[in-house]
Amino acid sequence: MLEIILLSLLTIVASGVGTLTGFGTSTIMVPVLSLFMPLPQVLLLVGIIHWCGDVWKVILFREGVKWRLILAFGIPGIIASIIGASLTFNISKPILSKTLGVFLIAYVLFLLIKSNFKIPQKISAASIGGTLSGFFAGVFGVGGAVRGMFLTAFDLPKSVYIATAGVIAFAIDSARITTYLAGGSRLETQLALGLILFIPASFLGAKIAKKLIDRIPQEKFRIVVLVFLSLVGLKLLF
Repeated sequence: MLEIILLSLLTIVASGVGTLTGFGTSTIMVPVLSLFMPLPQVLLLVGIIHWCGDVWKVILFREGVKWRLILAFGIPGIIASIIGASLTFNISKPILSKTLGVFLIAYVLFLLIKSNFKIPQKISAASIGGTLSGFFAGVFGVGGAVRGMFLTAFDLPKSVYIATAGVIAFAIDSARITTYLAGGSRLETQLALGLILFIPASFLGAKIAKKLIDRIPQEKFRIVVLVFLSLVGLKLLF
């Protein structure tokens, strides 16, 4: 029972960070839980919690949904997440994670130097972002940082950024969870019952983050996301 309570507290923190930045739930939970559980079970459990977090983002920030951007991002992302999830046990994760870490850090440094840089909201750019984020989400559950990287470059209003990230992640997570289940991944009975606490815990984290986001000025929001991107990059690298 103590493990379930601790995991619920971890869920609150991870969900709060994930809502605040548009990514981060999996980045926090996957490495921690991988120390105690088999990776297939970790990816499935965190995928379900992440999926619930996606729902909370859409509900709490529904006024910011932009369907054109979501479709351009989401459709390639779904396809790539299925491919990534099917390859998850046959690819060198250390090399992949270090490469992604270097890329994220370089991107943050670039945006700090070129603070006015902005990618046009074109279908082609969104499709590339969706493909990469979906693939990384499927392989080891941390595609949100890549998605955040592309959405940050669009310099969207904070409610649009979070709602768009939530809907896209919902589609990608639905695809990868289905793929994990089809591949034979299952939760132990205790963890499955623990979802009774984990799901409301994820909503509590999202609700707390919503109050924080309302207090962050729009011009500072991009900096907040960049800080978390750099932390994710350093974690993946080292």
